[in-house]
Amino acid sequence: MKFASTRLVAADIKALVSFYEKVTEQKADWLAPAFAEIVTSRATLAIGSADTVALFKEGSAEPGANRSAILEFEVNDVDGDFARLKDEVEVVHPPKTMPWGNRAAQFRDPEGTIVSLYTPVSDAAKQRFGSR
Repeated sequence: MKFASTRLVAADIKALVSFYEKVTEQKADWLAPAFAEIVTSRATLAIGSADTVALFKEGSAEPGANRSAILEFEVNDVDGDFARLKDEVEVVHPPKTMPWGNRAAQFRDPEGTIVSLYTPVSDAAKQRFGSR
């Protein structure tokens, strides 16, 4: 089995795709008017409009309803990325070093999902992630 992607269901797909393009500094691949993907070196973030839910089962997913998942992106410089984004996004918390050795900052995307940017800073975290 191969983990393929995480998909978000969006009420406003253009706004959500634009947010993640800004965060990742990558252009999305629009595979259909109601579906886009941002492919990174380690994972794919898929974003589908609320209209795509009916293709699977009507009502099985709901935009803006997530309060349990956190999307995490490993970055080279969390402080630099925080400075770049903080005036354009809703900040949950500024960069701080976590007990497990990552320096992390968190934001909310336009539909409420928490997005965490982190940089491994302790020796153990750097080894765990094979980081620079």
